[in-house]
This record gives sequence, C-alpha cells and structure tokens, in this order.
Amino acid sequence: MSSAIRIRNLEKEYGEVRALDGVSLDVPRGSFFGLLGPNGAGKTTFINILVGLVRKSGGTAEVFGADVEDDYREARNRIGLAPQEFNVDRFFPVREVLEHKAGYHGIPKEEARERADEVLKQVGIYDKRDTRFDWLSGGMKRRFMLARALITDPDLLILDEPTAGVDVQLRHDLWELITDLNEGGTTILLTTHYIEEAERLCDEVAILDSGEIVEVASPEELMGRGPDNITVTLRNPPESAPHLSTGRDRIEDVELSGDDLVITAREGGLLAPELVRELDRKGFEIVNFDISRTSLEEVFVAMTREDDGEERVSAVANGGRT
Repeated sequence: MSSAIRIRNLEKEYGEVRALDGVSLDVPRGSFFGLLGPNGAGKTTFINILVGLVRKSGGTAEVFGADVEDDYREARNRIGLAPQEFNVDRFFPVREVLEHKAGYHGIPKEEARERADEVLKQVGIYDKRDTRFDWLSGGMKRRFMLARALITDPDLLILDEPTAGVDVQLRHDLWELITDLNEGGTTILLTTHYIEEAERLCDEVAILDSGEIVEVASPEELMGRGPDNITVTLRNPPESAPHLSTGRDRIEDVELSGDDLVITAREGGLLAPELVRELDRKGFEIVNFDISRTSLEEVFVAMTREDDGEERVSAVANGGRT
C-alpha cells in the first residue's frame, strides 16, 4: 500500500450545496502534502470526512487502506489531527488532557502519562504541564494542539492552519518540528493560507476550489508554469527598449523602466546567458542582473479565481494575468 490517503470520487452535500464534488486524490506514504484552497473550497469538509466527524455523500476514502467509515477505528487510530480551532477541555491541566486523549485510543494509563510528558517536551511546553489550557499564551496553545495530535504516535498527521496567528519565530520553530516528524516517516497533510509555508515545506500540493481538485503538482512544477521577470540594470540605458533576437519564442514582453530593462520570459534562467551576450554585443554595460520567478502564491491566485477552466489555464500561463 503506497498511499497514506486514497480518495475516489468523494462527494459531500449539505442540502443543495455540494461541498465536495467528485474529489479523487492520492497522498503518498511519507510525503509532506499540502491542501490549498480559498475559504469555502471544501478543505475542512475533506478533513472532517477523514477523521469521522462528517459522513460522506458518495465515493470512497481510505487511510492506509482502511475505509474511514467501514474501518473507522483503524483509520482514526492512524491519524493525529491538529485543528485550527481550540477545541480543548479547558478545566484540566494540559498533561491530564493529553492522558485522557490517549485513553480514548486504548493506551494504558501509565503509558499515557509517559507519552504525555514526551510530546510536551517535544513541542517545548513541558514546564507548563500542570497549567490549564486557558492560561497558556496563544503560541503555547498552538504547540499544545500539536502535542495532542502526536499523543497517539500517528502515522498520518493532519495540520489545519497550524501557524495561524503565531509570530514569525514560533512559525519557524513549528516548521522545524513538523519537518523532523516528516523526515522520521510521518505523513503530513497540511492546510494553510500562508502560501510561503506550502512552497517551503510541501513535496506536493493539491489545489481545491469549489469542491473540486484543480491541480496536483509539486510547488516547483507549478511555479515553473508561469513566466520569469528578468531585470537588467544598464549603466547607459537607451531611450526605448532595444529589439532582442535572443529567445524570441520565450520572451513575452520587454519594457524599459528608467535604467532597468524588464523582460518577461519563460525559463528565464536558461535564457540569461544568451541575453547577456546579446546585450554585450549591442554595447550595453550591465550593472545588475536579477531573475524573479512566478511565486506559488501568484499561481494559486490565478488558479482559484471565479473563472472557467480555460481562463484559469490562461491565467497561469500568463503569470496570473487574464
């Protein structure tokens, strides 16, 4: 079994609203997988079906080969969920909350205590073990949600907006922690509105929009579909943009902005050496040369606009422009 998650034609209807409309998706074992989409795209419904909080209307969903409804207990025991909401019993010390959580999964009391201490140390809040959840800072609450997800030593860790509302330092600390977990063999499913987070962490991302999968690819593949911006700063710029014969099949636009010659082109890195040689032949002195790629955020915005499929494809091909 090579898939941690295997989804086929998954559907969920709430009355006349189709939250999921025939979603099919495979998340490989051991991968760091991102699920991206605007608000209302169906991400939360997708996760809630996996963990048994919502019953699907059609299709199949399996976690490590266990059907999420027919083999619910087996599927749920393989998953650790850190939701965006703080759905925690606020009247007990956090270590007791973790012990109770472990008990729900059949972990003996003594082992539950040991695991609670272990995960609290892992996320860096062991010194707060006897503190009630309400008394923790916002950042510590986020750390605790991760600890609760890890208490059962899951094979699949689902993180729903894990760094929402935290400071930059804590965000990087959490990135390091979950990267270490993934390198240790844990499959990670991440939803996030911080596109930089997905670009930095994920092996592959699925873009979900209006209940449908728009695309599945690596961040590198998605960013490679848009054009690059090449900015060449010239010491003595001409009055107008020069005609360029280099890479005519790749160059989409050439503009002169002050001392900067701005060239929009596909595969700018491959074009750069030829471009430098041509400008040198034409007598231009280059002061600075910079290539900026289309970002994953620009691709994401282009692919989740309220346009039809052809316009989406066109927008991505033009770096987000329609």
